Amino acid sequence: MNQEVAVKIFEAGRSAGADFVEIFEEETRSSCLGLKDRHIETATAGTEYGIGVRLLYGTEVLYGFTSDDSEEALVKLVRTLAFGRISGAAPKSFEFAPEKRVCDFNEAAYKDPRLLGQSIKQDFLFRADNAARALSPKIVQVGASVVDSCTAITLMNSEGLHLEMTRGRLRVNVNVTATDGTERLTSHEAPGALGGYELLGNYSPEELASITGERVLRMLDAGYIAGGQMPVVMGNGFGGVIFHEACGHPLETESVRRNASPFCGKLGEAIGQPCLTAIDDGTMDGVWGSLKYDDEGSPTQRTVLIENGILKTYMSDRVGAAEVGVPLTGSARRESYKYAPVSRMRNTFIAPGKDSLDSMIASVDNGLYAARMAGGSVNPATGEFNFAVDEGYVIRNGKICEPVRGATLIGKGHEIMPRISMVGSDFEQAAGVCGASSGHVPVTVGQPSIKVDQILVGGR
Repeated sequence: MNQEVAVKIFEAGRSAGADFVEIFEEETRSSCLGLKDRHIETATAGTEYGIGVRLLYGTEVLYGFTSDDSEEALVKLVRTLAFGRISGAAPKSFEFAPEKRVCDFNEAAYKDPRLLGQSIKQDFLFRADNAARALSPKIVQVGASVVDSCTAITLMNSEGLHLEMTRGRLRVNVNVTATDGTERLTSHEAPGALGGYELLGNYSPEELASITGERVLRMLDAGYIAGGQMPVVMGNGFGGVIFHEACGHPLETESVRRNASPFCGKLGEAIGQPCLTAIDDGTMDGVWGSLKYDDEGSPTQRTVLIENGILKTYMSDRVGAAEVGVPLTGSARRESYKYAPVSRMRNTFIAPGKDSLDSMIASVDNGLYAARMAGGSVNPATGEFNFAVDEGYVIRNGKICEPVRGATLIGKGHEIMPRISMVGSDFEQAAGVCGASSGHVPVTVGQPSIKVDQILVGGR
């Protein structure tokens, strides 16, 4: 996209009365190699290109996209979006600020997947398969994959921004299924980070397979917990998915501006105990959900959402910040050029505290240790959630006892937050993908071990 064509698009938008015009041009090359049942099952590679145009009328958003990059097609797209709208404003000249070029990963270490091809992944996949199957004859299926992407983005707007961004990510996944002849259970590990094939050296396929396989074998032999209200100690890392879903989404201005959040109007109020601090940070080097600039061109930042139990701010984009009256936090995100950006999480986590996991367990007479969480569902408007526990253990008389499977955690995020009474120091993060109104984006969840004084646990 050259600046002369961009100006034509801005002029078309201004002539239709738009207050703000934005161009988001993107080319993404992605590939995946996947193994299942000791055979390569998936081998794909592709390139997607397109341009999205956004018009803002105050905080009203009009958005469209095309893969035709001609000036004629783009001006026609603007006129179609703004059909019937005419500006009474005088023509405005457009001047661009100096062009910025940024890269979200370490360019010096980067091994470009576009140059190295698929074969480099095969050894990783077969090593994971062999290591998992060697654990037990009860393991009957192993799946593994390596997925990478490299994205080039040009972002321009009618305020003079010209930003060129390069993004690269790689994620590995190991799934292990075991059976006792009657039932089957599956578990997985799926770390990811910013960069290219140099990251494969950071992940041991044998270690990932061992962690996943040993977990599923423990749970295969487990019984079930008796459900009911009880204290729960939640493990670190992916345990943060509950905060992400049940509290993170309601703390985005996209929910707050629609009055679809239980946290509306509660800035400055206590929503948790003093041990609770929660952060969304887009600036963490090399972390899966990080980015230098968001998808509106705002620099990302470390945003303290809850500090010592007090709600401090929301995650915001341009529209949300204007409607809710909070500062921009660099949280505007979108899956691709096919989506208008809205406020979304990046790396969201409960900050480390001072308690130990041992002291949390010792404080519980009868409860559940949810060592690792799985997936679930949530209603962002109410904060109601239902999450499965991938690895659980009964806590009895202050000790971790027999493993249990099939447990679920049920509740409302804004009601659970005040019940977090202990926060550990064993902080970890885990990669994930979050879906919302602007598509699916890479995010990281995280927390240390925490104790929730009471939560509804579903049993068999």
